Amino acid sequence: MPLHYQSCTFRYSRRTRPVIDRLDLSFSPGNTVLLGPNGAGKSTLLALGASAHAPLDGKVRFGELRSTNSRTLQAYRRKVSWLPQRASFLPRMTCREHVAYIGWLKGMRERDAWRAAPAAIERVGLTAKIRDKVGTLSGGQQQRLAIAQALVHDAELLLLDEPTVGLDPAQRRRFHDLLVELRGSVHVIVSTHDIADLDQAFDEVVVLENGAPRFQGGVAEFADYADPQSVPGRRLESAYSALLGSVEQ
Repeated sequence: MPLHYQSCTFRYSRRTRPVIDRLDLSFSPGNTVLLGPNGAGKSTLLALGASAHAPLDGKVRFGELRSTNSRTLQAYRRKVSWLPQRASFLPRMTCREHVAYIGWLKGMRERDAWRAAPAAIERVGLTAKIRDKVGTLSGGQQQRLAIAQALVHDAELLLLDEPTVGLDPAQRRRFHDLLVELRGSVHVIVSTHDIADLDQAFDEVVVLENGAPRFQGGVAEFADYADPQSVPGRRLESAYSALLGSVEQ
């Protein structure tokens, strides 16, 4: 099912301009990377998709479910899992307890959440830490645990906001391998401002600037925007620069 934003407008206060203004955007099923400079509206877009924010105007739908319909909100949130940039943790819980607790909050039965937690933790390479307290983990390990809690309840859509922040190169590689593993079983949207995160794990690229899409298409189509004289291995960076001009990442 696609995630669809229909004429969406959102601002953080009445005195500020809209971060997103009358946005119409549908994400294709598969793995999508959401690129854009800082302040482009990526985090806001994902928060709207997760129902953490409600649009002032317009609608957000995942399939037939609306993010602002009180009658179906619980069902919407069971299908959509969101990992914000700054995930919250319960430091005195073990990793298994924490992931199981998040699953329970998402509507799983307590017993089912407890049984599902080890598999989610294994997928992010933290099985050796499953009995450790969350507060003893390193920053990178906590980031991987946050990804596990997004996976535990078998959501159909994962919204991951800067999920590779704090991960070392090997951990980033493992994360991208996980995206490849998830392809076809769950729809994943990953926001980042780091072009290095764009690789074969993704089917679609969306570039956001000032709350509006500048590009939406496949990775190969995105790469076609690169300068023909660009250095080998830097074509994606060149394509990004061509789309956004001199805007810094």
